[in-house]
Amino acid sequence: MTTHLKERSTNEYDLPYEEELLRNPFSLHSWLKYIDYKRNGSFEELCSVFERAIQELPRSYKLWKQYLDIRREKLKGLNAAKQQDQYNDVVSLYERSLVLLHKMPRIWLDYLSLLTTLPIITKTRRAFDEALRALPVTQHNRIWELYLQFAKAASGQTAITIYKRYLKLEPSFIEKYIENLIKLEQYDEAAVQMVHIVNDNKFKSTRGKSNYQLWQDLCELAVEHCDDIKSIQVEPIIRSGIQRFTDQVGLLYCRLAMYWIRMGQLEKARDIFEEGITTVLTVRDFTAIFEAYVEFEEEMITAKMEMAAEREKAGEKDEEEDLDLDLRLLRFEHLMDRRPFLVNDVLLRQNPNNVLEWQQRALLWGNNKEKVVETYTQAVQIIHPKKAHGKLQDLWAKFAKFYEDGDDLDSARAIFEKAVKTNYKSVSDLADIWCEYAEMETRHDDFDRAIDIMARATQTPKFLDVNPKQVNFHDESIPVQHRLFKSLRLWSFYIDLEESVGTVESTKAVYDKVMDLRIANPQTIVNYATFLEENQYFEESYKVYERGIELFGWPIAFELWNIYLERFLKRYGGTKLERARDLFEQALDQCPPKYAKSIYLMYGKLEEEHGLARHAMRVYDRATKAVADEDRREMYEYYIAKATESFGVMASREIYESAIESLPDKDVRIMALRYAALEQKLGEIERARAIYGFAAQMFDPRKHADFWKIWHDFEVHHGNEDTFKEMLRIKRSVQATFT
Repeated sequence: MTTHLKERSTNEYDLPYEEELLRNPFSLHSWLKYIDYKRNGSFEELCSVFERAIQELPRSYKLWKQYLDIRREKLKGLNAAKQQDQYNDVVSLYERSLVLLHKMPRIWLDYLSLLTTLPIITKTRRAFDEALRALPVTQHNRIWELYLQFAKAASGQTAITIYKRYLKLEPSFIEKYIENLIKLEQYDEAAVQMVHIVNDNKFKSTRGKSNYQLWQDLCELAVEHCDDIKSIQVEPIIRSGIQRFTDQVGLLYCRLAMYWIRMGQLEKARDIFEEGITTVLTVRDFTAIFEAYVEFEEEMITAKMEMAAEREKAGEKDEEEDLDLDLRLLRFEHLMDRRPFLVNDVLLRQNPNNVLEWQQRALLWGNNKEKVVETYTQAVQIIHPKKAHGKLQDLWAKFAKFYEDGDDLDSARAIFEKAVKTNYKSVSDLADIWCEYAEMETRHDDFDRAIDIMARATQTPKFLDVNPKQVNFHDESIPVQHRLFKSLRLWSFYIDLEESVGTVESTKAVYDKVMDLRIANPQTIVNYATFLEENQYFEESYKVYERGIELFGWPIAFELWNIYLERFLKRYGGTKLERARDLFEQALDQCPPKYAKSIYLMYGKLEEEHGLARHAMRVYDRATKAVADEDRREMYEYYIAKATESFGVMASREIYESAIESLPDKDVRIMALRYAALEQKLGEIERARAIYGFAAQMFDPRKHADFWKIWHDFEVHHGNEDTFKEMLRIKRSVQATFT
């Protein structure tokens, strides 16, 4: 035995380990102790021990792992090309280990990491594939992490093949795959993959991109690398985006045009620009396309001009190129001239019922009469009256005015006749066009025709099944033509026309018709009455006021009564006193207290100037009880002033007493002080003292110290000790009451 050990051992220190292994060659612990001991020796001896150990224990992961680690560690810093043999030895060692340990992912990872450092791409790729086949699926992620790094380093078709395989395991890798394809300049494959994810409504971007952002990336890729993309049709893709993303139409049209420019098909690009500016629905999109279009044309013209300058410098001539340059310049000029019309087209496509834009289009044509007529005709045919944005009646009026300015009144009348048959949104719109029709006739001094027009406009429809008075002016279910006869705007214009060029009788007939239809407003009543007065029909004017008062009632009747009474008094004064009194009594009958004051004052003034003073006092006395609470004190003061003026100071005592009895406390305080001051002035000291004593109960000494000071001064000047004490007693009593 000893001899056998000496053959294997190089020194006497190995003998214990060798003897232990001879006794138990399959003890992993014994081999590991021997290996740890040999780590202090030479590398060859250590490897020899490892080789012996793995021969005895070929399935020991720990032995293989340590052996492989020290062999791989030895390769650090060595050039793989110059030390190829050493690298191959380690690779072979890994392959030996994997024969038995092919389920160990760590061994595979170390092996694959070593291979990725060597210039053997095919062998490395196959090793990765073997690892994936050998390991369970749950361990594949660890392999793929390294495999993807290898693919990135390998690049080319190898990388693409690896990425495609990884997509089957991890579909969310698609965005990274596309990014790598673009880096590898595989634009065609990248575009195909982007089409797939854009068309997948269930796709969720791992980078937070929306479907529109992905679509933009696809369009950008297709345009920038159009020469390399063969597997997809770019134009249908961008056009589908135009239909799908309606808020980015302008940008997508520009992308499509740029695609054809890069493809060298300039006329096709121009067609795209033209299609864009004539179909978009927003000014923003139009502006984007038009600016790109202009820039495209300018670049083409600039290039052509540079070529022409070079030919001229070289003394060469090319009539075909010169003609092409002239045509391009004309085309560019025509494009710039079309811009206002194109913008107008956009706005009309956006809202074909936009009246203002149709009017603007007519203005753009300037003196081109045929186009102006064509525009107006097209406008009135397209605009839906109920959906019109703006005043449709103004459009009709301008259409007629165009013919009127051209001295073609017959055509203008024909336009108005069509206009008045349109079913506008409101009766006011229809009334406006009738008024415009009549005004046109007045401008040409054809007043009879103007009056006939207004008579037609205000005529009550004969086919109404109900009483005209019962037709609701605001009932939208009834066509505007059937409600027009109740338009006060129309009747007012008719009245103005009759007053200007008609007769008194015809004007009265129009006013009476308005009154009968019960559509008159207070101003109409006043205007009618004023018109009758101006023509000396005074009594009829008073009847108009009375009809208006009956029609409107209070509070509008208040304004009508004021005007009526004022004009009646101005004409008759006191000559018809009894009739005037009857009118005032009618006005005051059922008159709300809020409006009674001014009528009573006017009534009292009438009695003062033309009647008896006592009658005036009786009117003022009634007024103090009939007016609103906030006006009663002022009415009493006026009553007192008039009574004093007419009958002397003594006559005011009874009025003061009545005021103190009926007015609220806040007004009684003022009236009591004035009454006491009056009695004091008359020398009636006791009466003044009695008034102070009566009023004291309403004056809290803490809040109305001024009253008590006035009474205090009064007693100092006119009282005695007893009266002064009585004043103090009352003050204490009142103060106790308010406590």
